Amino acid sequence: MLMNTIKVTALAFCLASSFALSVPAFAYQEGDEKADKKTEEVNQQFATYVEALKAEAIESGYKQDTLDKAFAKVKYYERAVELDKNQPEFKLTLDTYLPRAVPEWKADKALEKYNEHKELLEKVGKEYGVQPRFIVALWGIETNFGSFTGGFDVVSALTTLAFDGRREAFFKKQLWEALTIIEEGHIAPEQMKGSWAGAMGQTQFMPSSFMSYAVDYDNDGKKDIWGSYPDVFASAANYLSSVGWKDDVTWGRQVQLPEGFDESLAGLDTKKKLAEWADLGITRFDGSELPTRDDIVASIVIPDDNEGRVYLAYANYDALMRWNRSHYFVAAVGYLSDRIRFPR
Repeated sequence: MLMNTIKVTALAFCLASSFALSVPAFAYQEGDEKADKKTEEVNQQFATYVEALKAEAIESGYKQDTLDKAFAKVKYYERAVELDKNQPEFKLTLDTYLPRAVPEWKADKALEKYNEHKELLEKVGKEYGVQPRFIVALWGIETNFGSFTGGFDVVSALTTLAFDGRREAFFKKQLWEALTIIEEGHIAPEQMKGSWAGAMGQTQFMPSSFMSYAVDYDNDGKKDIWGSYPDVFASAANYLSSVGWKDDVTWGRQVQLPEGFDESLAGLDTKKKLAEWADLGITRFDGSELPTRDDIVASIVIPDDNEGRVYLAYANYDALMRWNRSHYFVAAVGYLSDRIRFPR
């Protein structure tokens, strides 16, 4: 069977190669010309769209100087559209995802960064009511501690995705916020780099999140989530504090379900006291009893199925879901924070 497969594959390759060789050169040239013409048409349409945006921005009160600077080198990012339309999907479980998201070297680096910035982190944490290990964990998962913040020009990326039209209202709103950030002098347009979707800086804030949560913690007149550690840490902490973070509990814990557990009780919409979950047979992962605090309500979260990891999710789990609505993301941040708290 294997030999037959190889023969069929080889034959198909030969036929394909023969066909390719038999196609006249002018056919390839014609294809290239069509592609070039399409690209030219898109660029012309994009340029027209940009002019309309600039006119709308002037009517909305933005300064001409701001627009001249922001759109000076604006360009169409075909790659941003491709990524938005075809976001990759991988079939993973938490048991396969976590080692990729939090390899040993990242856990070690998180502890190193925590100790390196401990004085500043503790000051920020105390002021905003957020345990410093979670600030570092978010920083590590989002941008590998600031080393991978994205190389897309944010104005160009947002303009491209608004022009694409599928989510024009959302990306135009983000573009207006980006223009406000520039007009307020927080960052020069050429330095405003981020992801293909417009997430910016070491916190990967969208412009609207920047406007709501970014902090000028070093008091230099700029909210600099790109290069200022005080601003980066305080902005992350301010976000968490604003969405209900509690500094007297952790994020959650891995637990075991009893046989026959009613899975309709799982999900963040169902909240019960720890004693109530204990009465239903929920235990810590090692089989011991749950904590006895009666002031904590929690949910059961089953990201995969009951054969995989199961979490007892506290209020801080919900807060992390506000940052990124992915159970895998929250589990990665929580796990990395635990590795900082309990180093090996």
